[in-house]
Amino acid sequence: QVQLVESGGGLVQPGGSLRLSCAASGSIFRVNAMGWYRQAPGKQRELVAVMPSGGSTNYANSVKGRFTISRDNAKNTVYLQMNSLKPEDTAVYYCNALVITLAGVHNTYWGQGTQVTVSS
Repeated sequence: QVQLVESGGGLVQPGGSLRLSCAASGSIFRVNAMGWYRQAPGKQRELVAVMPSGGSTNYANSVKGRFTISRDNAKNTVYLQMNSLKPEDTAVYYCNALVITLAGVHNTYWGQGTQVTVSS
């Protein structure tokens, strides 16, 4: 079993900042790509940012220049630094990881989601 545990969501005013964290644990051989998705009410889940274990990151156009994804591979942890937040960034943010388990199984795992609300 593999678990992803997220933290760092909350309520922030427009223009403010938040930092999300997501730690993967369990029967992990290797974590490949890790990333963040979000889902706003009435909308489909969308990619925010993704970071492979090696290689360049990818961001949604709507967050480029404002959000930064980073990883601590030793801790199997991914972060999302969100600056200059806007009301349209309000959503539930989900962590995602592509994992090779100790049993050699390739699988995708999701965190439970953390609410980010941007409002004055």
